[in-house]
Amino acid sequence: MNHPYSALGTSDLSVFPLNLGGNVFGWTADRQASFDVLDAFTAGGGNFVDTADGYSAWVPGHTGGESERLIGEWQQLRGNRDELVIATKVSEHPEFKGLAADNIAAAADASLKRLRTDHIDLYYAHFDDISVPLEETVTALSALVDAGKVRYIGISNYSAARIAEWFRIVDAKGLHRPAALQPHYNLVERGYEGELRRIAEEEQLAVLPYYSLASGFLTGKYREGTNIDSPRAGGAREYLEKHSALLPVLDEVAASHGVSVAAVSLAWLRYQPTVVAPIASARTAAQLPDLLSSATLQLSAEELTALSDASLASPAMA
Repeated sequence: MNHPYSALGTSDLSVFPLNLGGNVFGWTADRQASFDVLDAFTAGGGNFVDTADGYSAWVPGHTGGESERLIGEWQQLRGNRDELVIATKVSEHPEFKGLAADNIAAAADASLKRLRTDHIDLYYAHFDDISVPLEETVTALSALVDAGKVRYIGISNYSAARIAEWFRIVDAKGLHRPAALQPHYNLVERGYEGELRRIAEEEQLAVLPYYSLASGFLTGKYREGTNIDSPRAGGAREYLEKHSALLPVLDEVAASHGVSVAAVSLAWLRYQPTVVAPIASARTAAQLPDLLSSATLQLSAEELTALSDASLASPAMA
């Protein structure tokens, strides 16, 4: 089977149009489940894996880096590093907080060790650190590219104004330009469609949205009368109160294509301007087929419009 791949912005990286989220690895997915998910993803044509050095430091007893360690162990056992595009992030590991230059250098080395690799394909500044001059952060990340430790730089959770400042710095100093942007964006969280999208278009950033399935709401499994025991259930219920009008439209489009609601939600996102690959995670390999099918799902202009309009309608208006 031929699988679709897309250029990652202005980089020479070619990626599957679904970015596998690694936040669950070592958290809600244990070692074997994580390996099973990664095996199923690559067997289905996937090559693009997203993680962060802080995953999953929020879990009692964890120290951060659990996800990176599992990905590193898995890719070494499978011998497939050259076939993968691995993205990770800096600023949130408990031992490497923030974006000072010396911290970035140390955190990158620690991530490389955990990932069992000599380079990171895409390295994000995870969260803006206003305590550090932006020029210091930008220069330090660019130096990692010069050193061969990082291939491309990404930006995550920055405002449009700060991204614009970032590009002014790289242009003035002749530094390496970011290739990707990771914002919070999905069918019910549409704030990205303003200034952030404008600057992504101007600077030719590949956009890789996180929370693509809105805490599970956009899988369709959270509905009136359902009671699902999940860490994400609270967030999904909030979406249900505000966006119940969207579910019948998702159901109709999914039924017409013979796919899941999750596949339709991810495909809608993939069709949006600047988006290259939505990020979605899976706790089990059984969840992969629905996610993978989104990569080839073709939606009509009418379906895209119907979904967009329904996502903006309140239950009272429906």
